[in-house]
Formats: sequence, C-alpha cells, structure tokens
Amino acid sequence: MAGGRGSRMQLPIEKPLLEINGRKLIDYVLDAIAGSRCVDKVFVAASSNGPETVKWLKDCGRDVNVVNTPGEGYVYDMVDAITKAGIKGPVLIVMADLPLITPELLDEVISLYHTVPQPALSVYNLLSVCRIKGLRPDTVFNRDNQLIVPSGINILDADNIQEEQEDYNYILSNHDLAVNVNTVEDLEICSRLMGTQG
Repeated sequence: MAGGRGSRMQLPIEKPLLEINGRKLIDYVLDAIAGSRCVDKVFVAASSNGPETVKWLKDCGRDVNVVNTPGEGYVYDMVDAITKAGIKGPVLIVMADLPLITPELLDEVISLYHTVPQPALSVYNLLSVCRIKGLRPDTVFNRDNQLIVPSGINILDADNIQEEQEDYNYILSNHDLAVNVNTVEDLEICSRLMGTQG
C-alpha cells in the first residue's frame, strides 16, 4: 500500500520516497517482499496522491504490478486494489512505510496465518515497546488487557474482501521488526534503529 498522502510528515517528498541510508522506504519494503519464500506476485496500490511514487515504481526495474487507486483512504483503496488486481484467496497487505521488516518476518506471519482458524490475521506491536523506542502511535487498541498498536501488516481473504473479516491478532514482542514511519520523529528513530542493526 503506497497511495497515502503522508500529510503528517509535513515534507515536500512523498512518504514512500523518503530515504534512510540513501534508500527509499518503499525500496526496503519491496526488498523484504521479494525475499519472502511465500509471496509469488507483488501488486503496489498507488494513487494520484503520490504521482512521484507512481513514476518511481514504473522506472525502478522491479517486477511489480502498479494498481491505481482513488486515494480515498486506506481501507477503501485496499479493497479497490485487491478487486482491480483480481486477487483470489489469502492476500498479504504491507504498508510502504515499514523499512525494518524482513523476509523472515513476512514468512513467519504467512506461516502462522495457515495455522489459525480465522480468515484474517493482523500484526500488532505492544504499546509499551513502542514507548521504549520513543514512538508515539496515534492508534491503540486494548486486546485482553494489553495495549497494542497496528503494525501495517495484515493478511485477508481476498474472496471476501467486501466483508468485515474476523482476524487473529499476532502481537510482536520485538518492535525493531516493524516501525511505521508516520512522522519525522519516526523516521529519525527508524534511521537510528537501522544504524544499530548495521
């Protein structure tokens, strides 16, 4: 998913094209997806909100299928993209602002999905770990007396994409695996984390 405005960044650069260590956020995400053993086709949902992202995707030389969405919001554009792409069965949804994800994490999430009875799976992080990292997420849920934060990784049943789907909540214990870059502060924290990993 790479069609948002990234308005919270308040920068002239579209969010997927922001760079850490000289590489674009979306490039890190596409690398992780390409390295997954469980993903066989990649679609990128982009919109008129991000014309430079659309141009970059067309010129990047990667084997991706760009699906143009109306830019009406995350859920609307996700449903629109899946419908236009004609995807059937389970579909992995990944935000373009998660430069710390790895192929191993994606494979772990996909493998887990195949063991749970729910038709959907959502990945979360513990709010407590987010705060330790200095992150201030604006979306928090309470699940079984735990405060959790959506990570931007989901699996849905594309055959029923127009319906609300019961989902399994997979809660990560290591927030280094998935940091959403929604603000300039998040970008700086993510850059710092990537520096400590390198």
